[in-house]
Amino acid sequence: MQAYEFINSLIPPLKLTDRAGMALSWMEEIRTDSLPVTDQGRFLGFIEDEIIFELNDPQELIGNIQLECNACWVYSDKHIYDVLRVASENQSNLVAVVDRENTYLGVVTMEDAIAAFADSLSIKSQGSVLILSLQMKDYLLSEIARLVESENTKILSSFITSDPLDESKIKLTLKLDKPELRHVKATLERFGYRVIDHYQEETGISSEEDRIGNLLRFLDI
Repeated sequence: MQAYEFINSLIPPLKLTDRAGMALSWMEEIRTDSLPVTDQGRFLGFIEDEIIFELNDPQELIGNIQLECNACWVYSDKHIYDVLRVASENQSNLVAVVDRENTYLGVVTMEDAIAAFADSLSIKSQGSVLILSLQMKDYLLSEIARLVESENTKILSSFITSDPLDESKIKLTLKLDKPELRHVKATLERFGYRVIDHYQEETGISSEEDRIGNLLRFLDI
C-alpha cells in the first residue's frame, strides 16, 4: 500500500514555460481544478484554476503565477495513509509523489487514495461498524477481540482516533464481519466497555460512492 502504487498516470505535470491557457485546457480535459508544476524533475507545487481565471491572461507563463501547496507531497515508499494525511493538512485533492532523491514521480488523487484506504480497512466487506470510547490504558485489542469472537464474530480491521470530547480517551472503531451487533454490543458493555455508536450495513453495497461513504462512517468524519 505504498504511495507510488497509486500514482495517476493521466494527470500530467506542467512546466514553468507552459502557458495558463494550456493549463486550463488540460484541467478541463481531465476534469480537475489543479495540476502539479515541476522544474527539472522537482515538484514545485500546484496551480489552481481559480488563480488562472483571476489573471484572465491565457498567455501568462506558469512560472509567473503563484503556486499553492508546495508542501503537499509524500515519498514514494510512504503508506497510502500518509497520502490522506498530507491531503487533509493541505486541503488538496492531489498529492505529489517523489522518490528519496526528491525526483517527481507523479500524483495520487484523493479519490484513488480513499478507495485504496477503504480496501485496506475492509470497508467494502459486508458487516457492521462499532465505535467504543475508552482510556488508552484500557486499550487491549486482544481482549476486545476475544469478547467479540465469543459471539461468533470477527474483527476485520480497527482504527484509533482521539476523542475530541475528552483528551484522556480514545475512540476505537471496529469493522466486524457480521451485520448483527446486538449480542456483541451487549457482551462488550457487560465487560465495562462503552459503546458510543454503531452502524449496521445493508447488503448489496457495491458502488464506489457507497464504499467511500462507509469509509467516512468508519473514520467517524
